[in-house]
Amino acid sequence: MPIEAAKSIDLEAYNYPLPEEKIAKYPLEDRTSCKLLCYDPQENKLSDTYFSEVPALLSSDCLLLRNNSRVIHARIIMQRETGAKVEIFCLSPATPSSYDKNLSSRGKVSWHCLVGNSKKWKEETLEKEVTMPNGRKIVLSAIRDKEDPFLIHFHFSSSDYSFGEVLDQVGSLPIPPYLGRSTEKSDLTDYQTTYATSEGSVAAPTAGLHFTQDLTEELRHKGLEIADVTLHVGAGTFLPVKGDDVASHIMHSEVCHVNRTTIEALLRHKGNTVAVGTTSVRTLESLYYLALNHLHEITDNPSEEQLPHIDQWEPYQGETEDSYMLLEKLLERMHELHLETLFFSTALFIIPSYTFHYTSRLITNFHQPKSTLLLMISAFVGEAWKELYKHALESGYRFLSYGDACLLTIKK
Repeated sequence: MPIEAAKSIDLEAYNYPLPEEKIAKYPLEDRTSCKLLCYDPQENKLSDTYFSEVPALLSSDCLLLRNNSRVIHARIIMQRETGAKVEIFCLSPATPSSYDKNLSSRGKVSWHCLVGNSKKWKEETLEKEVTMPNGRKIVLSAIRDKEDPFLIHFHFSSSDYSFGEVLDQVGSLPIPPYLGRSTEKSDLTDYQTTYATSEGSVAAPTAGLHFTQDLTEELRHKGLEIADVTLHVGAGTFLPVKGDDVASHIMHSEVCHVNRTTIEALLRHKGNTVAVGTTSVRTLESLYYLALNHLHEITDNPSEEQLPHIDQWEPYQGETEDSYMLLEKLLERMHELHLETLFFSTALFIIPSYTFHYTSRLITNFHQPKSTLLLMISAFVGEAWKELYKHALESGYRFLSYGDACLLTIKK
């Protein structure tokens, strides 16, 4: 589809009624006991089962691709001397700009943030006493940048701790706003995947919440290969598409890390990759455009201010090459530069008419009406998404982050 036609998609066609009672406010006690709706467009087959059956539903020659990003305690409540509370929501690191370097920094860091009750925060420094796990008390200070009010400079009074350690104690885990409740103690484990290792997300890659360590071991025992990517999920994942069409929507940008071993695994499992969640799909599919348009931008000294960037409209420009030859080119470039990991940012916008290059099956939850994630599902299975969602609503499925799941096969 030409770019003009892609941009003119009528968003109202991706609306559906979602009653409040269908939104899961809490997860099930057993992660694998949720319902699983399976759909294969080649057989036009729709079936109901449970997530615990995933090992039986996937063949032993599959590659299971996961996003291993971990949700940070990104929401900080500070208090002015007047008593007014100010909420600081850390979105992305500014100085240092690398997630790893920022969260491991000691003494001071800067972040791009959302600021709640912003008008109450004048020019003063906000301070908060933080009790660390060993009982020691330190002071965290927050200062607004004079030129950019959403750039916040944090200072903490001891270099014995990293900012990540301080954030774990002073911040709270930011659960989705549509849950309509505050973060509870149970969310600290419920809203993390069991395989999360790379800190940086402000929202969980929620399709992965259904996996337990036992289920993962069952998959490995069956012979499936499991590979990880990292996409640090931003708050933009909650933003609805505004207006009546997609042309004016600006996709949020997110940082991705992909290891050489993952690309090699993709080449071993050509056409047989099962992505866990839309963030895994976004990372996976971005590799095609990274190799197609940005190969020369990959360097042996990447800085997050100058990472190769995938624009949201790149898929609709009409250029095509063999998908797996492009993966070979990525590997050649990495070998040339002695790289073990690719770093890039992506704003990839996957909408109906998109051609999937590496994703053959998708495990995902049920998404909000008129959302970018629902547009991706429509791109994957076509108009059948309407039948799937109608069936789920009528059959007692639970929706959104803590809800039930789907196992979808791509429409060819």
